[in-house]
Amino acid sequence: MEFRDRHVVITGGTGALGGAVVAALLERGATCHVPYVIAAEAESFRHRGHERVRLLPVGTLAEEADVAAVYDGITPLWASIHLAGGFAMSAFAATGKAALMAQLDMNLVSAFLCCRAAVQAMQRSGGGRIVNVAARPALEPRLGAGMIAYTVSKAAVAALTQALAQEVAGDGILVNAVAPSILDTPANRKAMPKADYAPWPKIEEVAEAILFLASPSNAVTRGALVPVYGKS
Repeated sequence: MEFRDRHVVITGGTGALGGAVVAALLERGATCHVPYVIAAEAESFRHRGHERVRLLPVGTLAEEADVAAVYDGITPLWASIHLAGGFAMSAFAATGKAALMAQLDMNLVSAFLCCRAAVQAMQRSGGGRIVNVAARPALEPRLGAGMIAYTVSKAAVAALTQALAQEVAGDGILVNAVAPSILDTPANRKAMPKADYAPWPKIEEVAEAILFLASPSNAVTRGALVPVYGKS
Protein backbone atom coordinates (compact mmCIF):
# COMPACT_ATOMS: atom_id res chain seq x y z
CA MET A 1 0.00 0.00 0.00
CA GLU A 2 2.36 2.66 -1.30
CA PHE A 3 1.25 6.30 -1.04
CA ARG A 4 4.54 8.03 -1.76
CA ASP A 5 4.00 11.40 -3.47
CA ARG A 6 0.22 10.95 -3.30
CA HIS A 7 -2.08 13.61 -1.86
CA VAL A 8 -4.86 12.45 0.46
CA VAL A 9 -7.63 14.43 2.18
CA ILE A 10 -8.69 13.07 5.57
CA THR A 11 -11.74 14.75 7.11
CA GLY A 12 -12.00 14.09 10.82
CA GLY A 13 -8.26 13.55 10.73
CA THR A 14 -7.69 15.16 14.11
CA GLY A 15 -9.93 12.61 15.85
CA ALA A 16 -8.94 9.24 17.33
CA LEU A 17 -9.50 7.17 14.19
CA GLY A 18 -8.29 10.04 12.03
CA GLY A 19 -5.00 10.22 13.90
CA ALA A 20 -4.43 6.52 13.29
CA VAL A 21 -5.24 6.89 9.60
CA VAL A 22 -2.94 9.88 9.20
CA ALA A 23 -0.12 8.06 11.02
CA ALA A 24 -0.44 5.05 8.72
CA LEU A 25 -0.54 7.25 5.63
CA LEU A 26 2.55 9.18 6.70
CA GLU A 27 4.43 5.92 7.25
CA ARG A 28 3.67 5.05 3.63
CA GLY A 29 4.77 8.38 2.20
CA ALA A 30 1.48 10.26 1.70
CA THR A 31 0.97 14.00 1.94
CA CYS A 32 -2.05 14.44 4.22
CA HIS A 33 -4.49 17.34 3.97
CA VAL A 34 -6.47 17.52 7.20
CA PRO A 35 -9.38 19.98 7.48
CA TYR A 36 -10.43 20.88 11.01
CA VAL A 37 -13.27 22.83 12.61
CA ILE A 38 -12.12 22.94 16.25
CA ALA A 39 -8.88 24.88 16.69
CA ALA A 40 -7.98 23.14 19.94
CA GLU A 41 -7.94 19.77 18.18
CA ALA A 42 -5.55 21.12 15.56
CA GLU A 43 -3.30 22.59 18.26
CA SER A 44 -3.01 19.24 20.05
CA PHE A 45 -2.84 17.12 16.88
CA ARG A 46 0.09 14.74 17.29
CA HIS A 47 1.17 15.10 13.66
CA ARG A 48 1.08 18.88 13.69
CA GLY A 49 4.33 20.22 12.24
CA HIS A 50 5.06 17.14 10.14
CA GLU A 51 6.46 18.20 6.78
CA ARG A 52 3.77 16.23 4.91
CA VAL A 53 0.76 17.34 6.96
CA ARG A 54 -1.35 20.29 5.86
CA LEU A 55 -3.84 21.42 8.51
CA LEU A 56 -6.70 23.34 6.91
CA PRO A 57 -9.13 25.43 8.99
CA VAL A 58 -12.75 25.14 7.83
CA GLY A 59 -16.01 26.55 9.14
CA THR A 60 -18.09 23.49 8.34
CA LEU A 61 -18.05 20.56 5.96
CA ALA A 62 -21.79 20.93 5.38
CA GLU A 63 -21.44 24.00 3.12
CA GLU A 64 -20.26 23.87 -0.49
CA ALA A 65 -18.00 26.91 -0.33
CA ASP A 66 -16.15 25.66 2.76
CA VAL A 67 -15.64 22.22 1.23
CA ALA A 68 -14.46 23.71 -2.07
CA ALA A 69 -11.84 25.72 -0.17
CA VAL A 70 -10.43 22.50 1.29
CA TYR A 71 -10.02 20.78 -2.08
CA ASP A 72 -8.93 23.77 -4.16
CA GLY A 73 -5.29 23.54 -5.10
CA ILE A 74 -4.73 19.90 -4.12
CA THR A 75 -3.27 18.58 -7.36
CA PRO A 76 -3.32 15.77 -8.13
CA LEU A 77 -5.71 14.38 -5.52
CA TRP A 78 -5.34 10.63 -5.12
CA ALA A 79 -7.68 9.77 -2.23
CA SER A 80 -10.35 11.35 -0.07
CA ILE A 81 -11.19 9.68 3.26
CA HIS A 82 -14.27 10.96 5.07
CA LEU A 83 -14.13 10.26 8.79
CA ALA A 84 -15.85 13.45 9.99
CA GLY A 85 -19.28 12.93 11.51
CA GLY A 86 -21.35 13.03 14.65
CA PHE A 87 -23.33 10.78 16.95
CA ALA A 88 -26.40 11.35 19.07
CA MET A 89 -28.80 9.15 20.99
CA SER A 90 -32.39 9.98 21.87
CA ALA A 91 -35.78 8.33 21.97
CA PHE A 92 -37.59 8.68 18.66
CA ALA A 93 -40.51 10.58 20.18
CA ALA A 94 -38.07 13.12 21.60
CA THR A 95 -36.12 13.59 18.35
CA GLY A 96 -37.25 16.72 16.53
CA LYS A 97 -36.41 18.04 13.10
CA ALA A 98 -33.44 20.05 14.38
CA ALA A 99 -31.81 16.93 15.82
CA LEU A 100 -32.46 14.99 12.61
CA MET A 101 -31.02 17.74 10.42
CA ALA A 102 -27.96 18.03 12.66
CA GLN A 103 -27.19 14.33 12.13
CA LEU A 104 -27.83 14.59 8.40
CA ASP A 105 -25.51 17.60 8.11
CA MET A 106 -22.70 16.04 10.12
CA ASN A 107 -22.85 12.60 8.51
CA LEU A 108 -24.58 12.65 5.12
CA VAL A 109 -24.18 16.22 3.83
CA SER A 110 -20.50 16.42 4.78
CA ALA A 111 -19.78 13.10 3.06
CA PHE A 112 -21.85 14.07 0.00
CA LEU A 113 -20.10 17.41 -0.49
CA CYS A 114 -16.63 15.99 0.11
CA CYS A 115 -17.34 13.14 -2.31
CA ARG A 116 -18.49 15.69 -4.89
CA ALA A 117 -15.38 17.84 -4.53
CA ALA A 118 -13.17 14.75 -4.64
CA VAL A 119 -14.86 13.39 -7.76
CA GLN A 120 -14.42 16.71 -9.54
CA ALA A 121 -10.70 16.73 -8.68
CA MET A 122 -10.18 13.06 -9.55
CA GLN A 123 -11.96 13.34 -12.88
CA ARG A 124 -9.42 16.01 -13.83
CA SER A 125 -6.46 13.86 -12.75
CA GLY A 126 -7.56 10.49 -14.09
CA GLY A 127 -8.93 8.59 -11.10
CA GLY A 128 -8.51 7.96 -7.40
CA ARG A 129 -10.08 6.44 -4.30
CA ILE A 130 -12.85 7.58 -1.95
CA VAL A 131 -13.59 5.99 1.43
CA ASN A 132 -16.64 6.91 3.51
CA VAL A 133 -17.64 5.79 6.99
CA ALA A 134 -21.05 4.24 7.52
CA ALA A 135 -21.85 2.38 10.76
CA ARG A 136 -23.04 -1.02 11.92
CA PRO A 137 -26.63 0.22 12.40
CA ALA A 138 -26.60 1.37 8.75
CA LEU A 139 -26.12 -2.27 7.76
CA GLU A 140 -28.23 -3.70 10.59
CA PRO A 141 -30.94 -1.07 11.19
CA ARG A 142 -32.58 -2.89 14.10
CA LEU A 143 -29.50 -1.96 16.11
CA GLY A 144 -30.45 1.68 15.58
CA ALA A 145 -33.23 1.75 18.17
CA GLY A 146 -32.63 4.73 20.44
CA MET A 147 -30.44 6.45 17.82
CA ILE A 148 -32.67 6.59 14.79
CA ALA A 149 -31.53 9.97 13.43
CA TYR A 150 -27.93 8.75 13.51
CA THR A 151 -28.88 5.43 11.93
CA VAL A 152 -30.82 7.09 9.11
CA SER A 153 -27.94 9.45 8.35
CA LYS A 154 -25.40 6.62 8.21
CA ALA A 155 -27.72 4.45 6.10
CA ALA A 156 -27.83 7.35 3.65
CA VAL A 157 -24.01 7.40 3.60
CA ALA A 158 -24.10 3.70 2.70
CA ALA A 159 -26.53 4.37 -0.17
CA LEU A 160 -24.43 7.31 -1.35
CA THR A 161 -21.35 5.09 -1.41
CA GLN A 162 -22.94 2.34 -3.50
CA ALA A 163 -24.68 4.64 -5.98
CA LEU A 164 -21.63 6.85 -6.46
CA ALA A 165 -19.36 3.84 -6.89
CA GLN A 166 -21.45 2.75 -9.85
CA GLU A 167 -21.57 6.21 -11.41
CA VAL A 168 -17.84 6.98 -11.36
CA ALA A 169 -16.31 3.54 -11.91
CA GLY A 170 -15.64 4.43 -15.55
CA ASP A 171 -13.57 7.40 -14.41
CA GLY A 172 -11.18 5.15 -12.52
CA ILE A 173 -12.58 6.28 -9.15
CA LEU A 174 -13.27 3.47 -6.67
CA VAL A 175 -15.71 4.38 -3.88
CA ASN A 176 -16.15 2.25 -0.77
CA ALA A 177 -17.07 2.57 2.89
CA VAL A 178 -16.23 0.92 6.17
CA ALA A 179 -18.95 0.27 8.73
CA PRO A 180 -17.56 0.18 12.27
CA SER A 181 -19.21 -1.10 15.39
CA ILE A 182 -18.23 0.70 18.60
CA LEU A 183 -14.59 1.73 18.18
CA ASP A 184 -12.13 1.34 21.02
CA THR A 185 -11.38 5.01 21.61
CA PRO A 186 -10.77 6.99 24.81
CA ALA A 187 -14.05 8.84 24.30
CA ASN A 188 -16.07 5.64 23.98
CA ARG A 189 -14.39 4.11 27.01
CA LYS A 190 -15.22 7.22 29.00
CA ALA A 191 -18.84 7.15 27.84
CA MET A 192 -19.22 3.44 28.67
CA PRO A 193 -16.93 2.82 31.65
CA LYS A 194 -18.49 -0.55 32.53
CA ALA A 195 -18.32 -2.01 29.02
CA ASP A 196 -16.08 -4.86 27.94
CA TYR A 197 -13.62 -3.11 25.65
CA ALA A 198 -11.78 -6.22 24.48
CA PRO A 199 -14.11 -7.10 21.56
CA TRP A 200 -14.26 -3.54 20.21
CA PRO A 201 -12.33 -2.98 16.96
CA LYS A 202 -9.06 -1.13 17.50
CA ILE A 203 -8.54 2.10 15.61
CA GLU A 204 -5.20 0.99 14.15
CA GLU A 205 -6.87 -2.12 12.71
CA VAL A 206 -9.72 -0.12 11.20
CA ALA A 207 -7.17 2.33 9.80
CA GLU A 208 -5.48 -0.53 7.92
CA ALA A 209 -8.80 -1.53 6.33
CA ILE A 210 -9.36 2.08 5.26
CA LEU A 211 -5.85 2.36 3.84
CA PHE A 212 -6.30 -0.69 1.67
CA LEU A 213 -9.52 0.68 0.17
CA ALA A 214 -7.79 4.03 -0.45
CA SER A 215 -4.62 2.55 -1.89
CA PRO A 216 -3.42 1.75 -5.40
CA SER A 217 -3.34 -1.87 -4.22
CA ASN A 218 -7.13 -1.80 -4.36
CA ALA A 219 -7.66 -2.23 -8.08
CA VAL A 220 -11.13 -3.81 -8.19
CA THR A 221 -13.16 -3.24 -5.02
CA ARG A 222 -15.91 -0.64 -5.35
CA GLY A 223 -19.33 -0.12 -3.80
CA ALA A 224 -18.37 -2.22 -0.79
CA LEU A 225 -19.70 -1.61 2.71
CA VAL A 226 -17.00 -3.32 4.74
CA PRO A 227 -17.96 -4.39 8.27
CA VAL A 228 -15.18 -3.60 10.74
CA TYR A 229 -16.69 -5.06 13.88
CA GLY A 230 -13.72 -6.74 15.52
CA LYS A 231 -15.07 -9.42 17.85
CA SER A 232 -18.11 -7.38 18.89
